[in-house]
Amino acid sequence: MFLILAGILVLFSVFAPFLTPNDPDVTSPLHMNKAPCAEYPFGTDRYGRCICSRVLMGARTSIFASVTLVAVTFLVGSMLGMLAGYYGGAVDSVIMRLADVLLAFPQMVLAIAVAGILGGGMFNAMLAMGIAGWTGYARLARAKVLSLKDFQWELGASMGHYVNKITKLSDNQTAFETDVYGATVRTEIGHSANAFYGYKSLGVFSTSEEAASAGLYVMAANGIDRNYFGAGDVHFADLDGDHQITEADRTFIGDPNPDIYGNIFTTLAYKRFKLDIDFNYCLGNDVYNYMRSQLEGGSRFMNQTTALTRRWQTEGQVTDIPKATFQDPLGNSRFSNRWIEDGSYLKLKTVTLSYSLPMHSTFLQGFQFWIQANNLLTFTKYLGADPEFSMTNNVIGQGIDLGRLPLSRSFVAGVKINL
Repeated sequence: MFLILAGILVLFSVFAPFLTPNDPDVTSPLHMNKAPCAEYPFGTDRYGRCICSRVLMGARTSIFASVTLVAVTFLVGSMLGMLAGYYGGAVDSVIMRLADVLLAFPQMVLAIAVAGILGGGMFNAMLAMGIAGWTGYARLARAKVLSLKDFQWELGASMGHYVNKITKLSDNQTAFETDVYGATVRTEIGHSANAFYGYKSLGVFSTSEEAASAGLYVMAANGIDRNYFGAGDVHFADLDGDHQITEADRTFIGDPNPDIYGNIFTTLAYKRFKLDIDFNYCLGNDVYNYMRSQLEGGSRFMNQTTALTRRWQTEGQVTDIPKATFQDPLGNSRFSNRWIEDGSYLKLKTVTLSYSLPMHSTFLQGFQFWIQANNLLTFTKYLGADPEFSMTNNVIGQGIDLGRLPLSRSFVAGVKINL
């Protein structure tokens, strides 16, 4: 309620020149000591001046003076307090002893005395109040600086980005392909090197009618018969429009090169304690999840993941997992964007807490005790064990997850001896 009333008062003061019903300084002998009325809401004084207008304009002046006084006192007191707390020594002694002298007098008495010396006027009154009132802000600011002086915080980050584009190939080639663990890696002029090249899945046919409407097929081994896709089969994109799913329907389906990568690190230190935190991140890279292609293909007698419980089984079922068919005659598990995933991640790589114990010795400067945790948390949508992996250092093969052991969580402690 107080804030509402204060807000209303401030608004009236700000817009006082537009709200005053009369000129606050105009006198009128004919309207002296007049009772409140429509023309003079608060009446008039003995000189015939409008009291309402004078209250509004007086409030405007009072609020302006008060706000200015508090702001200047706060700034001056805070700056002097921070200087005293930060530099200490002689600076601190001079500022704080001056504050002690001023605090020895009652603030209002001191302000009146200073105002008497300076003379009348709004500016001198504000200056007198400022001289008497800065000491409280100075002491608060000094105490805050002293409490934070032993605290340090550092924050940094790095970001890397690269772009590669094939402009020319040997022997006048326009493209060449490499098969790696069932994936086709294609290098083509005008595209980035070693991008994933395969079929594009549009989902799974839910009904026989939907499959018949698409009319997609593959040629049988004898080269004569047509094997049509049916309900529960993968709906591959027919890019050339001939209804036959062949290598001509392949396209670029992923790029293992990240858009950006780097790390974020911060250090918090308080006296002899220090906490170091390091994050790694990678954004925009695609990953071929080879293990998932083997464990969710549903075409051989081998262990499969629980994702196969969602496989298509009945007419009209809507799912993203095709039916299980031995040896996969229609190639539902072929290399396609079913096995391409977003490999972006943010990983809490290391957290290190240390304590330094100085010693004053000819041969020993001190000890540092530390404990470190590695690979604590990973934030990602990738379905594999760990998005931070490397199959090989070769350019060909980047972004292919073979399911190798992920980086494990570990905890290490030690003592560093400073000689």
